[in-house]
This record gives sequence, C-alpha cells and structure tokens, in this order.
Amino acid sequence: MTYRVLLMDDEPAICEITGILLKKLGYDPTIAVSGEEALAKYQKARENGRPFDVIILDLTIPGGLGGREVISVIRESDPDVKVLVSSGDLSDPAIVSYADYGFSGVLAKPYNKNGLDHAIKSVLSS
Repeated sequence: MTYRVLLMDDEPAICEITGILLKKLGYDPTIAVSGEEALAKYQKARENGRPFDVIILDLTIPGGLGGREVISVIRESDPDVKVLVSSGDLSDPAIVSYADYGFSGVLAKPYNKNGLDHAIKSVLSS
C-alpha cells in the first residue's frame, strides 16, 4: 500500500525537496503552497474517495492560512485524520503542545529523509 501524503509549505524549495524525499520513501505526495490550496486538495481527495493518509502542515504561512487555521477546518470534518505540524520555531505553543492544537505529531525543520519517514510512520502507527 502506498500512503498518500499532503504537504503544505510556502517555501518552493521545501516543497520540491520534500516531494522528492517522499517519493523516494515510497509515499505518494501532493503539494500545496498555501492553506487555501491545501484545504481544496484535501476536500477534493475526500470527495474522490481517496483521502490523504497523512497531512504535513507548515505552521506559519505569511499572509495566508497557516497550520493552526487549516487543522481547525480539517478536524471539523475528519477528527481521525493524521496531521503533522512542521516548523523551525520549536518554542511555539503549537509545537510544544501540538496535541492541544489538534496535531498528531511534530516534524521539526530542518528535517532529513530519516526524520521525515520516522515522523510519518509514527503518526500512521498511532
């Protein structure tokens, strides 16, 4: 089984590199560069009967919906979805107390292939 992963990040380089890493790890990645795009792709996947197995949300998207806002919308329709919050600011309350914000786990930036795989497998097995 190939797990489907939705990645939301506003940094094009992170999207490109992480997309490549996800493919090399055997995942099926979908990329979104904004919260609005992530929500649209999330909803379309559900409507098509092919929901994402894991969602990775960048915590902060300047001028748009970030991880906090996106997770609150997603949790309304899917309380069991597996969502990782991603950030380089490890002191942010949404990172420190991620479960209080509705996240399933944390993917600290910068991350590497092994860290990415470990974080995804951890939330899939929980």
